[in-house]
Amino acid sequence: MIKNLSFGVLVGVLLTAPLIGLIYVAHQLAGLPFIPFDLFNWLVRVLPGDLITFGIDTMIDTMLFLGLNVADTAKTAERTMAVLQFLAVGVAISAIFFVVLGWGRRQADRLAGLVAGALFGLPMIGISLAISQSTVTPLVSIIFLLIVFFGWGLLLALSYQRLSTEAEAAASPGEARTAQAINRRQFLVRMGASSAVITVIGAGVGAVLAQQEERRLAAQLATSEAHDVEETTKSSFPNANDPVVPVPGTRPEYTPVKDHYKVFLQTEPTVINGADYVLPITGLVANPLMLTLDDIRSNYEARDQYVTLSCISGRIGTSLISTTQWTGVSMQAILADASVQENGRYLHITSGDGFYETVDLDLIAADERIMLCYAWDGNTLPVDHGFPLRIWLPDRYGMKQPKWITGMEVSADYTPGYWVERNWDEVAQVKTTSVIDTVAVDHIIEMGDERRVPIGGIAFSGARGISQVEVRVDGGEWQPAELRSPLSETTWVIWRYEWPFTAGEHQFEVRCAEGDGTPQIEEAHKNRPSGATGIHSVEATL
Repeated sequence: MIKNLSFGVLVGVLLTAPLIGLIYVAHQLAGLPFIPFDLFNWLVRVLPGDLITFGIDTMIDTMLFLGLNVADTAKTAERTMAVLQFLAVGVAISAIFFVVLGWGRRQADRLAGLVAGALFGLPMIGISLAISQSTVTPLVSIIFLLIVFFGWGLLLALSYQRLSTEAEAAASPGEARTAQAINRRQFLVRMGASSAVITVIGAGVGAVLAQQEERRLAAQLATSEAHDVEETTKSSFPNANDPVVPVPGTRPEYTPVKDHYKVFLQTEPTVINGADYVLPITGLVANPLMLTLDDIRSNYEARDQYVTLSCISGRIGTSLISTTQWTGVSMQAILADASVQENGRYLHITSGDGFYETVDLDLIAADERIMLCYAWDGNTLPVDHGFPLRIWLPDRYGMKQPKWITGMEVSADYTPGYWVERNWDEVAQVKTTSVIDTVAVDHIIEMGDERRVPIGGIAFSGARGISQVEVRVDGGEWQPAELRSPLSETTWVIWRYEWPFTAGEHQFEVRCAEGDGTPQIEEAHKNRPSGATGIHSVEATL
């Protein structure tokens, strides 16, 4: 039994790894579905919220433990998890196949292999048809996937025949038994080599094709609607003449779009054709609207707002926070044209990636800054960040702000949003936070006989402003830091503090207060369900 299980696991790895490579090449070459991503995306939608959150927290904690930048590596980690998850399914089915047939002392014929392939492939095909973004005709996708999964099953049966413990038991003692063991070993070596070659070639070819497709898509989008921007197009900022200069090593005050953090449900961003795009605004409205992008950009006054956006999943000191300029139109103006009926109370928003959220119409009525955004940094909203449209709600975490918006419906009834259903905070108001980005030991300031070490970072409280930042060293007295004027009332504040140099190991802490003097929450709380709180600290040896 144990030997059958071991063989089943090994064969599962050796067969499923090249299967992933083949599917990946087909995905990049012909646009066929990539099943590992489809399976992952489907599970994210159907699994209980607590389980999904546990997975997210575990992934982030692991990246932090390894010293990785969460904003830069989160998507790569998710995609790796998706591939490993699919691999695990294939290995499990292979192990069960070997154990069941070995327990029953049965031979593995073609029918058994086809059954195993069906057990593996048919659920995957069904999931893919339900969730895949592939533009290939479903019939073509089904035929291709049936071939590769049934092929996987037939190879599984063949492998069992060659490795069957029953064959070993039937062999006579002595040289025959030794020859049988050698034959199995040779088979596994050849199988492993073939698996490695196919997997490596598949991954390599797929990666090359993926790069080519990214370049093609970028060129296509740049000439149509959405595109990505490498650097900021801003030449000056409203606080350009502020005397408080950021300390070297502080994160950029304005985030280049290419560096803006990305969080989305699926392993890949949703792609929507802007040329055919129409936004329906329906429900309890006297004048239902069907708005094209051109309608929104041409028929409504444009609004620009410097915005800091942060993710509720971030820990204290997170990199899942960025600042750029948003351009769009006030939701008040659009809903005025739709003429909301008297009993309309909520706006239900749906997205192309399966996300959904509900916004209280009283919130929109109270804040004209709430916008339907179509541009970042003066350019069309990038695909990775929600093209063609996303909404911005001041003072809320990103979990409340859908991207890739495909529909809006006014309703009298409240329904919880995607993450609220999964037990995250219903309001998701940004928690005030302050962060030390740098203790600039390489930029010590000489002031006569005194040497000072510049320390810098950010403070953010959503739309509530920052009135003060204080720094403490080695548990001493809190000392006030200088504040740089923010880009707007809805962005982070850059601060700096110059500390009198003292050699040794030191601990630096920072805290802040909101615009009205309300202090940030110093007690440490995890990010779930309402956002992390606590004092950020760093240690440095000078």
